[in-house]
Amino acid sequence: MFSNRFQDASPPVLKRSTWMSVDIGRSRGGFTTKLHLLTDGQGHPLGFHLTGGQVHESIVVDRVFMTANDLVGSEGQPLAWPVAMSGDKGYRAEWIDHYVLELGIKPVIPSKANEDRTARAVEFDSDLYRQRNIVERLIGWLKEFRRIFARFEKSAKNFGGMIRPGFIQRYMRKILPNGV
Repeated sequence: MFSNRFQDASPPVLKRSTWMSVDIGRSRGGFTTKLHLLTDGQGHPLGFHLTGGQVHESIVVDRVFMTANDLVGSEGQPLAWPVAMSGDKGYRAEWIDHYVLELGIKPVIPSKANEDRTARAVEFDSDLYRQRNIVERLIGWLKEFRRIFARFEKSAKNFGGMIRPGFIQRYMRKILPNGV
């Protein structure tokens, strides 16, 4: 006699919404994840946002800035708020300049080669742009953690949970005199 009891034991198929929360994207190099960071002038992280590797940087600018809103003090004001936004040419768009200026932040993004530099709302500050390496150094420091550079976690929630202890260690080095 034939029984259906083994058909119910099959593993569930992942729904598309579950699969999309993984934040692993495809690019030329294979599976990748982009980490969009917001830092202060000393390289201390203020917030981050994860996307798949194929997602363009300009799409998540507002989400990255809203992570700084999560750092509020007792009076409801943000504890840290950026004075300037330094980004590469991937963040160069007219609407980003206007959005950042509305937030009271100076955009420091170089113009593209095919763009009229005089038509921009803000003049490019090359001295301030040189400090963009602060973010690159923070990313390099985070990649020293094996679980971050190899991305063992599949879900974006768990991967973000591995980035946060790295941020905590960064702040503990600032607070404690002998470091961690």
